[in-house]
Amino acid sequence: MQVSDKLIKPLTEAKYLNADNVSRYRCIMRIFFEHYEKLKYWLYQEEVYEEMIQDPLFVDYRPEQCQQDLTMLTEWKNLNTIQDTKKVASIEEFKNKKYRYQMTEYSVEIERLVIRLENLFIEGASLEPTLLERIRRSVEHFPDMAGKDKNEVYTWWTDLNNDFVRLNQNYQDYIRDLNSVRAEEMMHTKEFLVFKDRLIEYLRSFIKGLQRNVGVIEENLRLQNEELKKQVFEKVIDYELSIPRMEIEVSKEMIEQKVQGRYQSIYDWFVGNEGQENEAGKLFDATNDIIRRITRYAAQLSEKNALGANRKEEYRKVAELFLRCQDVEEAHKMSAMVFGMECPQHLAGDLIRETDSMNIGVYEEQPMEITLKPRVRTYREKSRRSAIHESAEQKQETRRKMLEKQKEEAEKLRALEVDGKIHFDKLPVLEPRIREILLKWLSDAMESADFSARTDDGRRYILDRNQAGETCVVHCEDGNFTMPKLAIVFQEEDSE
Repeated sequence: MQVSDKLIKPLTEAKYLNADNVSRYRCIMRIFFEHYEKLKYWLYQEEVYEEMIQDPLFVDYRPEQCQQDLTMLTEWKNLNTIQDTKKVASIEEFKNKKYRYQMTEYSVEIERLVIRLENLFIEGASLEPTLLERIRRSVEHFPDMAGKDKNEVYTWWTDLNNDFVRLNQNYQDYIRDLNSVRAEEMMHTKEFLVFKDRLIEYLRSFIKGLQRNVGVIEENLRLQNEELKKQVFEKVIDYELSIPRMEIEVSKEMIEQKVQGRYQSIYDWFVGNEGQENEAGKLFDATNDIIRRITRYAAQLSEKNALGANRKEEYRKVAELFLRCQDVEEAHKMSAMVFGMECPQHLAGDLIRETDSMNIGVYEEQPMEITLKPRVRTYREKSRRSAIHESAEQKQETRRKMLEKQKEEAEKLRALEVDGKIHFDKLPVLEPRIREILLKWLSDAMESADFSARTDDGRRYILDRNQAGETCVVHCEDGNFTMPKLAIVFQEEDSE
């Protein structure tokens, strides 16, 4: 055995199989893997959350929990993230980053192993070198597949999927590499200028390939009718069912769902769905953004080098001019000309004038004072120091009013009790504040295992749920609402 760093380092990608909240983590990763099998690699948080809450086990699952789980899986390197800045309309939206999530290669293999251990069906992917031209030719042959036998159709379908998988992976890899921290640092070095032209030419040729083929692919996919797709997919499904499998049992529904999902992923990639921009358009924009960034960095580097050279020559010329001066007085004049103010500065703004007459010169108007502020990020205006005011009396008054309000609310709540019980089906018209207190009591009791809790003043109560199967209407000043027929029963405390 040869011990290496890869062998002895901890495998953080497998933490989600044994960590706390393992049920949530495994379900989230299974959602990503099922979409991965359908060639849909990127998911938003909202999409993951919607699928999670569809299961009765996660009916109480909250979006905040989903975000925390995705963040933890990202820290464990189970998910890759990329920020979606396409539809950002404000600085606030940019700061509140919206990410798309993708499974890492380690996570894909871990999920495959887990599914194999669970004795579920999984098909190994076959990856081949691909070009956009191959996908275009495959899509153009789509109508011809209706008249072919299932063996030829399945070969065509496999080639199309393998080409699409390779295209998507290449897209993801190059976007990730060019947006990495290492690439960003390299773009700021002088060595970047050596091969930036070659990189830009490569990206532009890729864009030309997109322009030549994506439109044709999109048009062909839009023209496919449902009957034609049904005929072709039936042949693919029939071929899948004809493959002998010894240890697993495959249903027609499973294969049909997989085929439909893969076709929908290809369709969404090139065409889009429900008014959303297709992935090809995002790839086009991302590539153009990278080209613009590379060009901008290169221009900054060139300008920086050029400025250094020009400044050096300027200083040399100034030194020669000073050497030609006959005396100190001439040198002073030369200094004033070189380092003095070259031209007056004009102030623009909403200045208040006494008249709008164009015949009045500036020397005839009244002077005004204008405060100039430096336009730098580090500048801060001095704040005036204010003395500390004694507010003890104000605090006492506020406390007194608060206690009176609490006492008044307690009296109103006591008035609702009948033999130590508050029946929600027998309540009068409630004030909004009293309703809020009662609902808070209900919430506190529902969170307890024995449906008991305490009020703010220390009274212990238990929730009577004997008639919870029935409903009642609670009337309030600002509206009515329907709820289960519950009752709050106050418990007598034992005095010691």
